[in-house]
Amino acid sequence: MKYLIVGLGNIGEEYRNTRHNIGFMVADALAASTGISMSTDRYGDIGRGRLKNKQIVLLKPSTYMNLSGNAVRYWREKEGIAIENILIIVDDIALPFGAIRLRGSGSDAGHNGLKNIAQMLGSTAYPRLRFGIGGNFPKGCQIDYVLGNLTAEEQSELPARIDIAVDAVKEFVLAGLGNAMCKYNNK
Repeated sequence: MKYLIVGLGNIGEEYRNTRHNIGFMVADALAASTGISMSTDRYGDIGRGRLKNKQIVLLKPSTYMNLSGNAVRYWREKEGIAIENILIIVDDIALPFGAIRLRGSGSDAGHNGLKNIAQMLGSTAYPRLRFGIGGNFPKGCQIDYVLGNLTAEEQSELPARIDIAVDAVKEFVLAGLGNAMCKYNNK
């Protein structure tokens, strides 16, 4: 079986350590833990590897967050991957910092990256891993918050939380969405 694992984020040094790039951070940690090397290709950085008998195609789109669906659709079609074998890793302001929530489908919850993916795939029935970034910002300051750098406290907690997210991705690939949800949701 083949899986498309997509970490969402924005390219460019100015976005590297922002909350909105949590998906890229998890993808980088997954690549490091599985020995997947990434290279630049169409619509982003792509890497291929294996987890036991499962093939992984790992993608970090270069299309910026709001146009991520172009990259997801292209690589899904090119690799012939079923929609239920796609996992989108995305930041979520509705969850406390570091909380993990896996779902098999659902709304975009106002996240423009997820909205574009649903438009390009023609469906909201694709799995996603939401990584909480908290919502500690004044009204009207959401963009500054998600594109802002992590606090010192968040930076100290981040490595352990990313490790949990990587484990959740591996569980998704090896044991399925249901098992991953039972084991990692609200962890």
